[in-house]
Formats: sequence, structure tokens, C-alpha cells
Amino acid sequence: MSKKTMGTHHITAIVGDPQENVDFYASVLGLRLVKKTVNFGDKVRYHLYFGNEEGSPGTLITFFAWPGAENGKVGDGEVGVSSYVVPVGAIEFWKNRLEKFEIPYTETERFGEQYLQFQDPHGLLLEIVEREEGSPNKWEFGGVTEDVAIKGLGGATLYSAKSAETAEVLSNVLGLELVGEEGDYIRFKSASELGNVIDIKTTSFGKGQQGPGVVHHIAWRTKDDTEQLAWKSFVEENGFKVTPVKDRNYFKAIYFREPGGTLFEIATDPPGFARDESLDTMGEKLMLPKQFEDEREELENILIPVEVRELK
Repeated sequence: MSKKTMGTHHITAIVGDPQENVDFYASVLGLRLVKKTVNFGDKVRYHLYFGNEEGSPGTLITFFAWPGAENGKVGDGEVGVSSYVVPVGAIEFWKNRLEKFEIPYTETERFGEQYLQFQDPHGLLLEIVEREEGSPNKWEFGGVTEDVAIKGLGGATLYSAKSAETAEVLSNVLGLELVGEEGDYIRFKSASELGNVIDIKTTSFGKGQQGPGVVHHIAWRTKDDTEQLAWKSFVEENGFKVTPVKDRNYFKAIYFREPGGTLFEIATDPPGFARDESLDTMGEKLMLPKQFEDEREELENILIPVEVRELK
């Protein structure tokens, strides 16, 4: 028996001040805030989701907001760099935009592709790359138009102290295809057009520490509840301990940790983010799971107000 994930569903990271987070991802990068909710395991903190106009799997980056927390340290057992894909020809726009907002960047090349690498306000490592693959993002905001808008995730670079074992999981468990090796990178690819390229950095970075500026986990796609249960059995058959299914309202999730230390999630594509508010109004209101709805007034008094706003 073998299985293949379509690719990345979402990446979840930890940040500090939630308004700084919204300003950067919605106002500077032009992504849509598709859901404003709370961390189901820590209800007094936001869980914010950004993506394309529909919040499609493969376009999503999500954040646990820990205002006032000490920054984390990126290290082995974590997603070191999260990648975004833009249309071919858009890279000059993004150079100019980063310069406009005084965001330092570096240019680098990997596997024949040119990357812009930079950090968000809390130290999360990001990069932008041009690719033909992936549908245009129709969400336009703050001067970011469809012809240059971020289409979604390109994938990620995994930091691992056990790179050979991490590579084996990507290939033999998740079913990604080995593309090749270059320097201290191993590249894998999935069948999806977005969130489909995963690099493993084979050199060690030492032990990391969770906190703002660090990715919490990376999630892989599965098409529905039935296939997710098949994934659970398959991953367990390969020797990994897998959590019970967790209902995250907009998808269902299971989790396991790969040998290199990175927390992997397998998340269902449905039901999606328009299940509790309309497609047109997604992200405008604080949405709570049913178990917290009775506490709405208290939570709204605790949470720092955030809004999507145009920055000049």
C-alpha cells in the first residue's frame, strides 16, 4: 500500500502582536484575512488565517498570536523557511514593495529558481519565488493586483538533524517525488500546483525554541474524512504515533512528529472557511467554535482588537 498527499494544506506559525501580524500579511503582502478566530486549545489567543480570495488549501498561512512573548529560535525540527509563489514577471514588483515598506531582503538561487528572502516583523523567515504553476489570486488589496498577487504557498524548507530520515518520510510515507540534490538541499515535489515543493536543509542548525518568529507545524492535504482515516492507519503502520482526529471547524486534523522533529499535520480540504460566514465577509468578524460562543463577550474584552487597514 502507498499513498500520496497533494501537498501542503497550510503552515502555522507563532507571532507576537496580532495587529502587526495583520498589517504585514494583509496590508503589505496583500493576502486575505480569511478567518479571525481563537486557538481552540488556548482560547484567549487569536488564531488568524491568511490565504487567497477563498482561503483555498495550499494558499494558507495561519498564526497563533502570543503578544508579549519572548521570540523563539529557529532550529532543527522546524520549518525553517516558508515559501510564497507569485506569477512569472512579478518579482520586480515585490522588490519595490518590500523596499517601499523598508523590509530588507536578499536575493538567492536554488535549483535554478530566483528567490527573495526576508523576515516578517516577528522574525519568521519567508521567501518569494516566481512560478507558472497555480491559479491567480483574485484578491486585490492595498496596491497588490491580481497580476502580481501571491498565488499561495510554494512550499517550505525543513530544518532537520536527521535529514535522511526526514527525506524517507517525505518519500515513503507522504509520497512526494524526489527531484534532486543541490549543495546542502534535498528537493521533493508533490502533484499539486501550490504548496508542492519541499526542500530539506541537510546541515544542522541546533536545537530550536518555540515562540514568535517560529513555525509551529506544517499541514499536508487530504481530500476528505474517509481518506484522512486511511492516512491515520497508514502512518501508524509506518511506525508513527498519530493523534485522534481533531475537529478544527474549517478542516479536521491529525498530527504526528517525523524523526527530524517537525510536527506534521494531515488536514482535510473541506469544509472550508465559508461554512460559518459568507465568502464576501470572511475574516471581518471574530468567529468562535460552538463551545466558546457563550464566552464571546469575555473573549472579545480580552483579545486585542485587530483590523485590516491600508498602509501608505
